[in-house]
Amino acid sequence: MRLRIGLAAAFLMAADLCPAARLSPTTEHAFEDYVARFEAQLAKRHACPATYLAVLDLPPQEQAAAERQLRSGALIMEPVQGGTWTVSGGLLHHWRAAAFVPHATAQQMLAVLRDYNHLSTYYAPQVESSRALRDQGQFAEVVVRLRERNVVTVVLDAEYAVETGLIGTAGGYGFSRSKHIWQVDQPGTAQERRLPEGQDDGFLWRLNSYWSFLQVPDGLLLECEAISLTRDVPPGLGWLVMPAIKDLPRASLAFTLNATKNALAGNAPKEAR
Repeated sequence: MRLRIGLAAAFLMAADLCPAARLSPTTEHAFEDYVARFEAQLAKRHACPATYLAVLDLPPQEQAAAERQLRSGALIMEPVQGGTWTVSGGLLHHWRAAAFVPHATAQQMLAVLRDYNHLSTYYAPQVESSRALRDQGQFAEVVVRLRERNVVTVVLDAEYAVETGLIGTAGGYGFSRSKHIWQVDQPGTAQERRLPEGQDDGFLWRLNSYWSFLQVPDGLLLECEAISLTRDVPPGLGWLVMPAIKDLPRASLAFTLNATKNALAGNAPKEAR
């Protein structure tokens, strides 16, 4: 439930040429429409054990090679639809990543996903704090403060609707859908305030994360897909900010997978509530 905000520096270096952005209904609809189509595809994938993880839905030789790579400790990173593309007034980003954690269990992974009040334990320094507004087991509402230091410091407050659970004896899922994301002005001072939602610098307007995990005899296969929405690139600045924008979701997802692997290998709770 966090995204590196490293492109902040690139945007702010060109501040005079890069006015504040505004999230339009058309841009938001483009994100929601894409998410709806993706979630329908994911539901079909989860309905069949052989396709529960995208990394398993491969020709036999490719699947075997992928599993060897994961068991070596490496991540498998994949841009979906090229990773980044333009919609009206914004940019959509979609990346998928997979990992393997020896000896971990689906119950442990569910416990990490549901440990809402301690996410900074696993995902610091990007996650500064978190707490559950409502926790009913399978469904929860969570607020998270995200902080990134990269030449400048960008702070975001995000509110998520979270759904988690197990499927059968081996599979599990965790869906985190952003309800609100506010950029915080002058964080940590007496003047701290949230900027009006969607009327800010456009570093991150929406972020949904979709975890799928599958317990196998020697450990746990993890897969996470992150779909995010940011401002578009101001005219004439593509050469400056586009490389950072395209790399940002990949780097963010890699951090998240590695942090989750470390949590499961070390200090994760043993069972979910």
